[in-house]
Amino acid sequence: MEEYEFLIPEEEYQKSGVHIGTQIKSRDMLRYIFKIRNDGLYLLDIKKTNAALVIAGKALSRFHPEDILVVAQRQYAFRPVNKFSEIVGCKAIAGRFIPGTLTNPQLSNYTEPRAVLVTDPLADTQVVREAVRVGIPIFALCDANNKTDFVDLVIPTNNKGRRSLAVIYWLLAREILKNRGSISSYSEFTPTVEDFEAQI
Repeated sequence: MEEYEFLIPEEEYQKSGVHIGTQIKSRDMLRYIFKIRNDGLYLLDIKKTNAALVIAGKALSRFHPEDILVVAQRQYAFRPVNKFSEIVGCKAIAGRFIPGTLTNPQLSNYTEPRAVLVTDPLADTQVVREAVRVGIPIFALCDANNKTDFVDLVIPTNNKGRRSLAVIYWLLAREILKNRGSISSYSEFTPTVEDFEAQI
């Protein structure tokens, strides 16, 4: 797939607010920012979001599902993350991440993933720190204000919006299944974006 071939129509990305960033930008995210809106919000480049989802889908499909850990501290991400883990077959921690989960074998919830997917490196700093310590790749949804120091694959997106989180996790789940050969075409993917969307 060419990087400019969209996984969903560009308008769908826009309608879900995937590209709407924060009013603060970090130097790390400059190359993913497309422009600044009149109200001061930074807009992310949808082409780069799309390309990152394609790459992440390929990369994550190479891991055994149970070796992937997806995490989210933010409430709007709980449902998308849980639905993603159910479809992909990976582990999920939605809500509080107990320090030592990846580094302390004495803990009852100790887990040894081979890759982590974080919803927001800022909210999920503990996870990022521990993944760095144990030396596993970090995939992260990064907004305009995120620092990306330890992130191996940045998926530039609005990581705070209900609809944008649903769309991103839905697309990523679909890409992983397609790359694994669990579905042979996108039309075989039956979950909807609504299945991933947090209820108000």
